[in-house]
Order: sequence, then structure tokens, then C-alpha cells
Amino acid sequence: MSETRGVLAIDAGQTGIKVRVQAGAAARDEVFPGIRTHEPLLAQLAAVVRTVLARSPLDISVVAAGVSGLTALEADAGGLLAAIGDPRIREVVLTHDSTTSYLGAMGDERGAVVAAGTGVVTLAVGASTTARVDGWGYLMGDAGSGYWIGREALDAVMRAFDGRGAPTALTDVARLHWPDLTQAYIALQTGDDRVRTIASFAEDVARLAGEGDAVCRFITVRAGGELAHSVETALRRVREADEAFDVCAIGGVFRSPQLREAFASHLAASEFDITLVEPLGHGIDGAVALAHLPSGHPLAGTVSSARAGDHATLGIPSSGVREAG
Repeated sequence: MSETRGVLAIDAGQTGIKVRVQAGAAARDEVFPGIRTHEPLLAQLAAVVRTVLARSPLDISVVAAGVSGLTALEADAGGLLAAIGDPRIREVVLTHDSTTSYLGAMGDERGAVVAAGTGVVTLAVGASTTARVDGWGYLMGDAGSGYWIGREALDAVMRAFDGRGAPTALTDVARLHWPDLTQAYIALQTGDDRVRTIASFAEDVARLAGEGDAVCRFITVRAGGELAHSVETALRRVREADEAFDVCAIGGVFRSPQLREAFASHLAASEFDITLVEPLGHGIDGAVALAHLPSGHPLAGTVSSARAGDHATLGIPSSGVREAG
């Protein structure tokens, strides 16, 4: 793909949709409201693209998008191209945001990226294959994520309340939300924002772990172990020989020094030769890189692409795109 063609890159999640328009040295960033999961995805992305095109003076011909929670059914670059309906757009590439997160953090180097916020997904890239681990959503997976930590925190609170578990300063935090803890589960089950509410306790766990709360430290160490286990599993699936791997850990969960230390300790004791590295950039940088991804790169198999006048190419297998939570 020519590097001179203008790119409209999208990094789309539920909290916000980041857009970068880049043509040569010129670039402009915008932020739109997040994806509404109860509405059709492609129509929302197309509306963002049309809005940006209407006010951009740059020559844009390619749309490259990484989308959180993208399903195999939604990974339809041809459908997005048709929905945009603008003759200036000649090509669309569409993928799960684990791919664009990887490209933003690691470029085209081999290794693994674990992205842990409210949910978590790990992507490893080897010489010829890729492997995604977890990203099964808060009901079935996302081990070590902010939601997972928050769920463990509330479990610890109610165990302490009953006398089944050790006392913890988390109890005082929970009472700020629910003064009567016997009503907490009712409020959560009937609340529309229960996932966000539960995940918000991850920050309290991180803070109290740093202050020495034994329950919070135990939760934090377990979370770091779960995230390291996902990385090891992903690397095991792509390893073709004895080789060293770079690993990048991104997302708000890793702001906890105790969790990051536990994560690093587990990896240091693993069978792999691993170097923890800082991210090169962000998801929106990965969306720009997606537009220039070589067809022979292992990550190309995770991408759906379409060009005007051609049939769409779907590189994503039906089991290859998973809900990231």
C-alpha cells in the first residue's frame, strides 16, 4: 500500500472513539462518543467516517479501524465500505482492537501485548502465527482485569461481613457505595452500570495494597499471576523454537506497582526468555499502522479488508475474534 495515501484511522471503544486523519506529514486527531453496544456497529463507524470526511481538507482514501469487542459477524470491511458510501474511500481495513493495540505498542516485532483495563485480552505474535488468549468478557473470563479485581474485592468484603474471611479496609470503601451491605447485591443486580461500578474497586484495591492491606495484596498478586499466565499461554502457542520475546503490558490495571511487580515476577520465573518493554505508542498509532500492514505479516490473518470494486477479504476466522469486555 502506498504510504502517501491519506488514512482515516479509528480506535473505537465503549468509552470513546479516537480518530486520526493522516496524509503525509499532516495529521489531525478527534474524539467521538464511544460505541453504543445495543446499536449496529458498522452504521456507527460509518457515521463517524462521514462526519470526519465532511470537515477534513486532507485527501483520504483509506479507512483503518480497530474496534473493541469486534465479533466475527461485525468484522465486515465490505459492509463498512458500503455503509460509508463516499467515493473518496477506496479501501477499508477492519480488525479487533487487540491487533491495533499490538501494532501501536510493539510495531511489527514479535512478542506479546496484554491490554488490561475493565476487561483484558492478550495477543502474541510469532514468526508465522498469532494467538489470542482470554478476552471472554466479564461473565466468562477477563482474568486479572479491572472487573475481575473488583469482583474479588467485593467477594472479600462480603466474606469479611459474614465472618467467613479476613477483615479488610475494602469494607469501608464498599460502605461508601452501600451503607447497608446487605442491600449491595440487590443494587448491583438491578443497576445499569454494575460492570463499571464493580471495576471501579480495582483502584481501591491497588491503593490499599500499597498501604499494606493483606487482602488487597493477595488479590493483587493473584491478578498479576493471571495476567502473566495468559501471556505465557499465548507465547507457548506461537513459539516455534527457543527464542526470546518482548512483552508489553498496557492498560490502567498496570498502574498498580504491586500488580506490575507480581506480573513481572511470574514471567521471570517462567520457561520463556522475556524482556518487558514499554509501548512504542497507543492504539490509534496501531490503527494508522494497520493501513500499511504487509499482506504476509502474521497479523494480516486477523484483518478484514475490502477495496472498492473488489470482493472483501475476510482474514478473521469465526473463532478468532472474541469479546474483550
